[in-house]
Amino acid sequence: MKRLLALAVGAALLVTGCAADKDAKPGGDTFNFVSPQGKLDNFYDIGSRQPIPKLSGEDLMNPGKQLSVTDYAGKVVVLNLWGQWCAPCRRESPEIEKAHQQTKAAGVQVLGLDVRDPDRAAPQDFMRDRGLTYPSIYDPPGRSLVQLTGYPRNVIPSTIVVDKKQRVAAVLLRDLLASDLVPIVQRIAAEP
Repeated sequence: MKRLLALAVGAALLVTGCAADKDAKPGGDTFNFVSPQGKLDNFYDIGSRQPIPKLSGEDLMNPGKQLSVTDYAGKVVVLNLWGQWCAPCRRESPEIEKAHQQTKAAGVQVLGLDVRDPDRAAPQDFMRDRGLTYPSIYDPPGRSLVQLTGYPRNVIPSTIVVDKKQRVAAVLLRDLLASDLVPIVQRIAAEP
């Protein structure tokens, strides 16, 4: 029984990506998600930040136009993963728009990543009905997320904050209020 319990605990730690470090510290030259003790809010020190993969796809509202995180090099990018089918996303979307309005003058770009919406019309209506003005990548199968090693693809909504040098600065695995997000984004935008 003890052996079975030890195996179960070990497997749980492996699956959640827990580490002994106090802070999230990815290694290598590409971003690899790490969540010590399964934290929902993960911040990466400037010296340990890794580049975000080239996440890109078709613009949700403008079929045929391509969008990419790299389009916004030199800006802080708030990449918000969402789906119109997701109840927490419905609560969060006006808050993300508020954060967008409050931070865009400081060189911050909010970019949505719509996943698991096979019919483009539903998420387009979602954005229009809520008055969302930031662009979104349309990625129904979630192919973009495959490039994020270790990232929990089932956590929607979630938000990745990318610094001006296209490195992951924070990963927030929960729905957010503008009052949660704006101070984080302002702090990262103020970095040299």
